[in-house]
Amino acid sequence: MFKKKLFGKAEIPVGELPIGLGQMFETISSQFKRREAIRYENQVISYQEADGQANRVAGGLESLGIVPGDRVAIMLPNIKEFYYSFFGIQKLGAIAVPFNTMYKGREISHILRDSGAKAVICLSNFAGLIQEIQRDCPDLEHIIVTGQRTFVYVDPGSSVNIQMVFDKTRFSDFDEAYHAVGEILVSSFRSMGVEDAWYSHKGAIRASGKKLATILLSEIENLYIVNIVTFLKDMDNGPLFKVLYIPPELKERALEPMTSILSETGQSISLEDFKAVFLSALSDAFGVDIEDGSLTRDELIAYEKNRALAGRV
Repeated sequence: MFKKKLFGKAEIPVGELPIGLGQMFETISSQFKRREAIRYENQVISYQEADGQANRVAGGLESLGIVPGDRVAIMLPNIKEFYYSFFGIQKLGAIAVPFNTMYKGREISHILRDSGAKAVICLSNFAGLIQEIQRDCPDLEHIIVTGQRTFVYVDPGSSVNIQMVFDKTRFSDFDEAYHAVGEILVSSFRSMGVEDAWYSHKGAIRASGKKLATILLSEIENLYIVNIVTFLKDMDNGPLFKVLYIPPELKERALEPMTSILSETGQSISLEDFKAVFLSALSDAFGVDIEDGSLTRDELIAYEKNRALAGRV
């Protein structure tokens, strides 16, 4: 008799029931395990990793009260979180309702009402838009945000760009690496007086509901490459939109509301002051002494590869 493993929690005999997509994905994942399932940007994700992430989605939805047969909307572009969300919903026995991220308020509210979706999974920069129409969607109980799909740019006078290279063995997986870096940044910001700083999800540190820093994590061979952009003071995005044209109706979706250390504390922080605080938090988190010096061979290779990949975008 074939047995179905329900998002990593139990094995349930299914007898002659037809195999669903969630069960099919689990079967394939158990067979191929470490084989490549997804290639996203600079990251290769195995079937085992993807199945584990889908299990997390299924477990999270279940904890919110989503049950088999419930509708869960997905408003995500072509990113790995769409993959995890879709199969996580299948594992739970719920019904996925994906729709175009370019839809506007009325189109979104119509889909959510018509489907009777109890939850929607979207990028963080769409959360405000969906909150505005939530009152028109009586069945919608949960707005679940993940990832980000926004512009990341720097201004020498307003931002700090940090790059770090870690051996993969330091962390168990991508999630732990993101979380560790996020907590180091939160500690740094709070030491600088940003009491409201918090690590919200993969990719962002927020304060007062706005983005204070962006974390970009990629992998090259046996290394994790971490790039951080944080804002010392508010930036004028006018020059960006003079170079990169975006229709006016999409500008608010392209750029999340941003804040800065200056806006949050009223105090101007120099680059050297930021460096001292950040390195102290980094040293405390990893229990190591940090000294100025040249890049090691592996670090230099990772740095050059990262630059080469960035140049292709």
